[in-house]
Amino acid sequence: MDLIFAVLGLLALLVDSIRCQGVYAPPTVRIIHSGNACNVEEERHTERVYTIREGETLELTCLVTGHPRPQIRWTKTAGSVSDRFQDSSVFNETLHIQKIQRTQGGRYYCKAENGLGSPAIKSIRVDVYYLDDPVVTVHQSIGEAKEQFYYERTVFLRCVANSNPPVRYSWHRGREVLTQGSDKGVEIYEPFFTQQGETKILKLKNLRPQDYANYSCIASVRNVCGIPDRSVVFRLTNKTASPSIKLLVEDPIVVNPGQTVSLVCINTGGEPPPILTWVSANDSLPQRSVVNGGTLTLPSITSDEAGIYSCVASNNVGNPAKKSTTIVVRALNRGRFWITPDPYHNDDNIQIGREVKISCQVEATPPEELTFSWLKNGRALRSSERMVITQTDPDISPGTTNLDIIDLKFTDFGTYTCVAALKGGGIPDFSIDVNISSTTVPPNLTVPRGKSPLVAREGDTVELECLVSGKPKPIILWSRADKEAPMPDGSMQMESLDGVLRIVNVSRDMTGSYRCQTSQYNGFNVKPREAMVELIVQYPPTVEPVFMEMRQGLGRPVVMTCRVLRAHPSRVLRFEWLLSNRLLHAGAFDAQKDETEYTIRSLNKEGWGEYTCNIINEAGAGKCTFQVTGKAYPPEFYYDTYSPLWQNRPRVYGFKLQWTQMNPSAVDRIIAYRLGIRQMGQQRWWETEIPVNATPNKGELMTHNLTELIKPESYEVRLTPITRFGEGDSAIRIITYSPPINPHLREFHCSFEEEAICMFTQDKNDDFDWTQHSAATRDTKYTPNTGPSADRTGSKQGFYMYIETSRPRKEGDQARLISPFFNVAPKNPYGITNPPAYCFSFFYHMYGKHIGTLNAFLKQKGLTTSEAPVWSLSGNQGDRWRQAKVSIHPTSSFQVILEGIRGPGIEGDIAIDDVTLEEGGCRDPPPNISAKAPSLSAHIWLLCVALALSLLPAQR
Repeated sequence: MDLIFAVLGLLALLVDSIRCQGVYAPPTVRIIHSGNACNVEEERHTERVYTIREGETLELTCLVTGHPRPQIRWTKTAGSVSDRFQDSSVFNETLHIQKIQRTQGGRYYCKAENGLGSPAIKSIRVDVYYLDDPVVTVHQSIGEAKEQFYYERTVFLRCVANSNPPVRYSWHRGREVLTQGSDKGVEIYEPFFTQQGETKILKLKNLRPQDYANYSCIASVRNVCGIPDRSVVFRLTNKTASPSIKLLVEDPIVVNPGQTVSLVCINTGGEPPPILTWVSANDSLPQRSVVNGGTLTLPSITSDEAGIYSCVASNNVGNPAKKSTTIVVRALNRGRFWITPDPYHNDDNIQIGREVKISCQVEATPPEELTFSWLKNGRALRSSERMVITQTDPDISPGTTNLDIIDLKFTDFGTYTCVAALKGGGIPDFSIDVNISSTTVPPNLTVPRGKSPLVAREGDTVELECLVSGKPKPIILWSRADKEAPMPDGSMQMESLDGVLRIVNVSRDMTGSYRCQTSQYNGFNVKPREAMVELIVQYPPTVEPVFMEMRQGLGRPVVMTCRVLRAHPSRVLRFEWLLSNRLLHAGAFDAQKDETEYTIRSLNKEGWGEYTCNIINEAGAGKCTFQVTGKAYPPEFYYDTYSPLWQNRPRVYGFKLQWTQMNPSAVDRIIAYRLGIRQMGQQRWWETEIPVNATPNKGELMTHNLTELIKPESYEVRLTPITRFGEGDSAIRIITYSPPINPHLREFHCSFEEEAICMFTQDKNDDFDWTQHSAATRDTKYTPNTGPSADRTGSKQGFYMYIETSRPRKEGDQARLISPFFNVAPKNPYGITNPPAYCFSFFYHMYGKHIGTLNAFLKQKGLTTSEAPVWSLSGNQGDRWRQAKVSIHPTSSFQVILEGIRGPGIEGDIAIDDVTLEEGGCRDPPPNISAKAPSLSAHIWLLCVALALSLLPAQR
């Protein structure tokens, strides 16, 4: 018995946990498709494949269930989301891609998550179909036969087309279809794949006169997705030849900047006549270039437009012909100089009687046109025994000239000028002045006092400084000394003319050692001088949480904690707690802890507001913000409502609004909800209060029926929880009218009183229609002994549906009335009997000597109507209304069909009224009590009893 009680206790806990969960449910996902699908294969190697033609619109909709409403995100296997489809659709239920391209095919995933359980993910593979125009290329070969003096000429016609699915080719000569073996002079190779696509080759062996004709290649994907066949025609003649061209320009072309350059290319052979195009080594021609036939013009050319330009001729015979030329734009660019003291005496400065060398370097295009000359004090200087001028130095990079002054004398002091020029002129000369005097001394580098270490605050502008002396002053090079990290501008080294490195908006990661050193150019060519500068960047404390919302009921404690993650200097000076800029508490920060805490022992309404904790060091303050409130959390609208459209009249409709309350126990008891509703496009809100009798539990579903909504308008609904201390946060949703798929499933009743006849429709494939009438309006003088004299309730004003069997109707004619669709939806959305039972009932009147047959059929979605009716009756049943009841067990969305069949004469009117559909099998008596499925807990207790009984014998 102990075992039985233990099992029963365990099951009781299970039932309690299920009850606590309420309607909260993890997400489920289903992908449906719309738009322009060619074909959808639901099962192909366990995957769904959606086929669409290139250029059409792709629409995939992710249908989700779950409460709270899941967040949706679309992703794709290949590439990132943003470069594959619009970001605006990534987080929407519907993924919409207009004019889809072949590169956008692949597997698309819809992911839904709401914090309960694992995210739900479904996928579908999108296959984009396309067929490009085929391209025919012709290749000829001529071979010499052994021991004979004739030439064999063979031609290959190659047809290539890109497609998805794979292309199928056919060859035609004129109107003749070419097939393998149909002509001894023709061979057709099986298709093979190349980089250009699937290729089909037609071989013409030892050309004959009849081979000179029009050849057409037809590419087909067999009209898949409605893609028509594509074809191309090539005319083969005895003059067919590959292209040849000639460039009427020099190579290279050397021009000055600003000149207009024209490149001329002409055809010298080829049949059919080749088409000429120009390309550059950069793949795209300059934006200002002009192409006119075979002439390319580059107006006012710049150095950036220099490079290789190619003329390409193609006529699809043989390989394209290509000729290239190089355009060189003349230029003189950056120049540098350096002074080298006598290297044989290890001098660091220049001395009388010693040797000194002045070097000058200039970047030139083209380099072979570069020439140098030297001036002393403005006068031309010629090479001599004591002043040796060399134009190039093999030990130094090209474009360099040297002036060696041997046995320096006092009279050699002065200004030496290096002048660079290009042969032929047209480019201004470039000159560099170098002063040699007794004051010319090598550089010296120091860091000013107080400039290292340099302390700054994050966000400041700082200047790292190295003082450089000497004449001339060299350029200073700055780099990071303590780590392989880039400089603030992203480079590994920065130049400074004045020795100052300026950093704007300095950040904490710039803390460290910086090296300044003299460059070996624009100054003395000696061992570099260098110095170090230490930079320390202080920053305020980084804290958490940056922001936190804290909701609490009145009279309860609230504890707020602000934690320091990092700071520099790490020694935190003080903290302060404020409420709306009013100081509550301040003090020195405990160095042994990394956090400070503030407690509200008993929250009252005056304690609501924004609390700020500032943790302050020398660089500033880090701030934690806490929003303390007693406001209730927003409600969570329930989107999985079955049959939300609970009222459906000709001009108005009703909507069943359902919701749960997020964290209801976090604050004071919710006593009511304020409901606001307005018609979309209108400004006015209508408001009412919905009282709450008891505290809502977590996951408890609350319901309110909205009535008299105007068809087909949409409405915005705002729901706000109210506690005794005020309003909480609101939730908003849009209600949109759409004809109900599942109207009043549990209480569906149709008496045919309204014009819409409860969304029943007439079958378009039957012989005639059912008619809506009342006894007060029906003319029975022609058939007085048939049909009802009142509706099912006895009212002559009440309406019903009947079949009129007078002429021109004949025996066997059928009239079918089809109900709207009903979903298979149990009362508990998460507990479904399999399959569920429904009671379908209606009243019928079958009075008259020529009465035919009344049938009822069940039609399930995706299946054909069952051949056998679920209910059937024939013949005269008397002048009174009778009720029919039948249990049905659909496994998917379904409709019921009522079929009336005319008998042998005109006295055969059949009427129906008061159609109902109720959950649960039919019970009799009483006929109007709907069966209810046992709850989940009842099933569990039945299981408990069965388990207990099965265990009893074992305990004896």
